[in-house]
Amino acid sequence: MAGFTNRGKKLMGSVYLLATAADIPTAFKVALVTTASAPTQDTNTLSQLTQVNTQTAYGYTAGGIAVERSATGFDTVTEDDSGDLASFKIKDLVWTANGGSISSISYAVLVDDNATPNVIAYWTVTGGPVTVTTGQTFTLQDCELQLKES
Repeated sequence: MAGFTNRGKKLMGSVYLLATAADIPTAFKVALVTTASAPTQDTNTLSQLTQVNTQTAYGYTAGGIAVERSATGFDTVTEDDSGDLASFKIKDLVWTANGGSISSISYAVLVDDNATPNVIAYWTVTGGPVTVTTGQTFTLQDCELQLKES
């Protein structure tokens, strides 16, 4: 399951419709979280969630991995008139476990670069919770978000 949080919807409207410069992020990150606190539409900040093992030495850095605000970071943006939606895909992201396991990966969340990161959107990790042991990689591939009229 994937979706935008209500905070993410509000921030998009604030930036696009109200031109609120303070809400424009300079960068995004994707963080990995556990089932201890599943993201929902009502999740506002990353601090409301439990990130996976955050020991940098194990291959995961607290706060997540950077995603550029560009065609490099969001490598597919499409408009689908027959389906009445717009679709956005984030580039493939890879974490490599090193010196220990990255464990209990259940969700991925898109956050902004605020001092207290806002959760914009989230995805459920297929087959989660996933544990990645030393030397193994974990790849998020084709993480897609859609905007559609209901």
